[in-house]
Formats: sequence, C-alpha cells, structure tokens
Amino acid sequence: MPQCSVLGPLFFLLYVAEVFDVVTAHGATAHFYADDGQLYISSPASSAADTIARFAACFADVDAWMRVNRLRLNAGKTQLIWLDTRQQLDKLPAGDDQLLSASIHAQSVVRDLCVTLDSQLTMADHVTAVCRAGYYQLRQLRVQIIQSLTPTVAQSLVLAFISCRLDYCNSLLYVIADCQLRRLQSVQNTAARLITGT
Repeated sequence: MPQCSVLGPLFFLLYVAEVFDVVTAHGATAHFYADDGQLYISSPASSAADTIARFAACFADVDAWMRVNRLRLNAGKTQLIWLDTRQQLDKLPAGDDQLLSASIHAQSVVRDLCVTLDSQLTMADHVTAVCRAGYYQLRQLRVQIIQSLTPTVAQSLVLAFISCRLDYCNSLLYVIADCQLRRLQSVQNTAARLITGT
C-alpha cells in the first residue's frame, strides 16, 4: 500500500495484530497509534525488579516477532516511565535497565502523541508546553497583523493557532490543579483580548 493511503492504517493494524498476543503472554497491555506503540505493566513498587524483568522479556519477544515480520524495533527511541505517587516512586531502584542493545533510564517526563506526561500525572509539564506554544503563536500574530485583518479572519486565525492547542487531549486535564487551569485560561484570555483589541 502506498504511504498515506486511506487503507494504510487498517492494513498496518491487521499486519501487526499478532503482536498483541505476544504482549499479553507477558501480562502486559499494549496500545498502538500507527507505528508508535506503548507497553504497560501494572505492579506495586515493591516488585519493581520483577516488573523490569517481565518488561525486558516482553520487549525481547516483541523485537523477535518484529524481525520475523520484517519490521524493526528502535530500542534507542524507547522511553520508560514509572507512574505513581512521589512516596511510591522513591521506593523504586535507581539505575539503567538494559533493553536489547539500548540502556534505558527511567524518566520523570515523556512525550506520548504530543502530550507531555510526568511520573505523577500532574500534567504540569504538559500545561507548560501548551502555554509556551500558545504564547509563541500569539506573539507571531502580533497586534499589527491582527489589526490588518477583518474580525472574522482574525478570529479564524486565533482559533486555528490557539484553540486547537488548548483543545488537544483536553480530557486528560479533567482533574488537574486549579493553578494549572488558570494558566491555560490566561492563554485563552490573551487570545480573546488580541481578537477584540481590549
């Protein structure tokens, strides 16, 4: 199938459907979005060493399945994050884990489909990234550019550049702290003031 064809994602999912069986055999869960995949294993902090061993075995079996099916797993792009409370994260062993040819260090922040996740799921890093991108776009639009446009066109530009960033995966922000919501609200307020000239 040519790349970017309508049926391409469907055929790719059919092609890699067996990989879910490989992952399930190790007691893990997998999610794929096109060719990006995530492996999840849930366990208490006290059994972290066992979890790492299960994850490494699962990772090796997925790599073997991919080689047989003429695909390549890029261990160098693999990220590992532990999700829990600060108290539980402090109980985890420090150090690198060996996955195939790469040495992986657990990170406190990772990006997953343009969403920045932190190890405690506070979403503070994601809010910071969204605010930074929103304010950057607002600076690019500047008052001089907005004033030379009709109100309808100015509104469309701001919606295209700002609202889409605020709305992307906003269901993940359902239970974030009020201070984080205020930061996002300030971007929206600044955009509204730019459109209305107030």
